[in-house]
Amino acid sequence: MKRNHTMMQFFEWHVAADGNHWKHLAEMAPELKELGIDAVWVPPVTKAVSGDDTGYGVYDLYDLGEYDQKGTIRTKYGNKQELLDAIGECQKNGIAVYVDLVMNHKAGADETEVFTVIEVDPNDRMKEISEPFEIEGWTKFTFPGRGDEHSSFKWNFNHFNGTDYDAKGARSGVFRIAGENKTWNQNVDDEFGNYDYLMFANIDYSEPEVQEEMLRWGGWLVDTLQCSGYRLDAIKHINHDFIKEFAAEMIKKRGEDFYMVGEFWNSNLEACQEFLNTIDYKIDLFDVSLHYKLYSASLGGRDFDLSKIFDDTLVQSHPANAVTFVDNHDSQPHEALESWVGDWFKQSAYALTLLRRDGYPVIFYGDYYGVAGPAPIAGKKTAIDPLLYARNHKAYGEQDDYFDHPNTIGWVRRGIEEIEHSGCAVVVSNGDNGNKRMLVGEQRAGEVWVDFTHNQEGTITIEQDGWATFPVKGGSVSVWALPDAEIKK
Repeated sequence: MKRNHTMMQFFEWHVAADGNHWKHLAEMAPELKELGIDAVWVPPVTKAVSGDDTGYGVYDLYDLGEYDQKGTIRTKYGNKQELLDAIGECQKNGIAVYVDLVMNHKAGADETEVFTVIEVDPNDRMKEISEPFEIEGWTKFTFPGRGDEHSSFKWNFNHFNGTDYDAKGARSGVFRIAGENKTWNQNVDDEFGNYDYLMFANIDYSEPEVQEEMLRWGGWLVDTLQCSGYRLDAIKHINHDFIKEFAAEMIKKRGEDFYMVGEFWNSNLEACQEFLNTIDYKIDLFDVSLHYKLYSASLGGRDFDLSKIFDDTLVQSHPANAVTFVDNHDSQPHEALESWVGDWFKQSAYALTLLRRDGYPVIFYGDYYGVAGPAPIAGKKTAIDPLLYARNHKAYGEQDDYFDHPNTIGWVRRGIEEIEHSGCAVVVSNGDNGNKRMLVGEQRAGEVWVDFTHNQEGTITIEQDGWATFPVKGGSVSVWALPDAEIKK
């Protein structure tokens, strides 16, 4: 019997830049598997602008910590061999590895070039605010440390359609590169008029040789790493047709089991649905709508209607394509998309993602182990562990929802025969102490259940008709289930 799948995002922004992260992952693999984690999403593995960069300031896609470039051989996380060893250890322990791909932009060019641009309004990229003029831009990538190994492709301004810095004028802006057929791609998110441009030197996916090179690189990377899937960064800024083609090519190369999830950071459910239609459902999406619901719930307290927590979320409308998460590296405090789910609601939020039938849930490294950096946040391992245990051993079978009160909601998982003692009853409150009367099944009559979160002491005995009243403390969650050592009384 296959257990529930659970992913961990195995990094946060402030992971130590000491080159030991891949070694840390290799060491942790057996423990992660024991917790019920069977997939890890790892940070970008390619050489960035420095050895301290998290990986999103991507410089050389073919340098996995192998060449002396940008003042370092290793990446922030370690060298190529340590990366391969970590992937091997994960796979030996039955853990799939999904690698983060940054395909929207390039940073840290080796040389400048002079070319013509038109400056646009940052808040409306379709609005030109200058006549064409020349700038000196950082757009020439020659990779002197690597040379032609793995790829002889060299990047220049023709392969980009925008940049953000003029070295000649020593000033920043959003500069659209001018030229024949040069424009923003229209098949992207329409925020700021057109959101093709995000940062650094923006890759132009209307160029056939760029498409060819990026498809070749995607295939080379998976052959080199033998990973099980990709996490695609910032895809609302990339030509959606290319994303569809890229996904199709990777699946063709590696088989239907090759897994891909995209970061389409848009809380508008219709936009997410439209994107899934465009790419023919070839990849899953992170449920950004649900993240913002959880964030709003943590801000609103008892004023938030918990019975509507899943309304207008991807996991409700497209359960087979939704990757659910509570927080991630972008939503953590002081980052670009800060929307940190409050501590008091964090355990409840994880119950709402981990113990439901639908969605592919992610545990965030920063939530589990803690956030480092200038404003450290303690990890919540002790709060999340019982939920992970319940997901791995209890949260199976049919689901019955009791979303009939704005401040106290509950649901039951009926359990399955293949997993002994499976089944659970979950109650969440964002107000006062409460309870939920729920049916767990006549076959459960006489069973004595406990709260696996230890938020509630005592036991509950299932009544003869299979019903029971399950209590929950105000502002918390309780996960009631039969202890594994307990037999029907």
